[in-house]
Amino acid sequence: MTTKAGTTAPVLGVRALNRATLERQLLLRPARMSAEAAVAHLLGLQAQAVKPPYYALAARLDGFTPEDLSAPMADRRVARLVTLRSTIHTHTADDCLTLRPLVQAARDRELNAFRKHLTGVDLDRLAVLARALVEEEPRTLGQLREALLAEWPDADPQALAVAARCRLPLVQVTPRGLWGRSGQVTLTTAEHWLGRPARPAPAPDGTVLRYLAAFGPASVKDMQTWAGLTRLRDAFERLRPRLVTFRDPGGTELFDLPDAPRPDPDTPAPPRFLPEFDNLLLSHADRSRLVPPAYKGRTWRKNQAFRVLLVDGFVAGLWKLDDGALVVEPFDTPSKSRREEIVTEGGRMLAAMHGDAAYDIRFGTVRG
Repeated sequence: MTTKAGTTAPVLGVRALNRATLERQLLLRPARMSAEAAVAHLLGLQAQAVKPPYYALAARLDGFTPEDLSAPMADRRVARLVTLRSTIHTHTADDCLTLRPLVQAARDRELNAFRKHLTGVDLDRLAVLARALVEEEPRTLGQLREALLAEWPDADPQALAVAARCRLPLVQVTPRGLWGRSGQVTLTTAEHWLGRPARPAPAPDGTVLRYLAAFGPASVKDMQTWAGLTRLRDAFERLRPRLVTFRDPGGTELFDLPDAPRPDPDTPAPPRFLPEFDNLLLSHADRSRLVPPAYKGRTWRKNQAFRVLLVDGFVAGLWKLDDGALVVEPFDTPSKSRREEIVTEGGRMLAAMHGDAAYDIRFGTVRG
């Protein structure tokens, strides 16, 4: 493949892409950094449920304990809101106020699907009213819906709630999201919760560079998949002089930061226990760098994602906590040495997340 600069881009094989991505994702070795710094580096952690971000950090950080994420969340240095791919993410305060404006166009497109249920609703007025309500005191989505329905009684209640969520950056206030203390979802605006205004929607260029630092090497479509945005090609083209390019085995052009780590494909990759919805598995259009073809589709069932085991850097099975045991369900029978590595990593994860609680580690039925 020839790039626009007229040079032939080198090919990165699947294992080379795998090791580069794992290095950027802090998964080749436990990283020595704070939870807040890791959340910033990773551009957030998907967080439909409370626990997955904690397990995501336990897989990545040296000496992590749940309080390491709960503390900055309680201090409002980290918060939970809808951003990427229209899903709840845990972000640093800075990213709450910058990434959400960046992806606002996607929230506007989402809202368009509900317009037929919002006939006669002035969306600008709705945003003003909803902001006043949640900044007066945090509200549940049901409370917000009922208050808006009083203003527009003929509108669809669910569409009114969606409109408020799409037009405003609504943060889930604590104790929701705190380890072991989570409560009902109540909402206020990011600006009110964090005590400072949101920034104007930035050009995507800076986020492209951060995305490559955390997920690269990557294609334009990869980043669009991660962000839930379209039309990012122009940003990559503006940045092309500052980037290096490769191609994957299928010929797709990949961009990367010149000095970003690209480890040897044979670099050891210890087992890792990842939570459901880990961004590692949701942030590329082509997931073959992480999911072997034989296992494609086996980490999901309908809309339910399972907790995933990585072995040698690739998806190799599932896991769950069940009746005082860590149950590992590999897709293929691991060798004795691999089993020992999995047990060792399982013990590290359990110690980080559950302290002195007694858990057995056993291997369950191999899923077909």
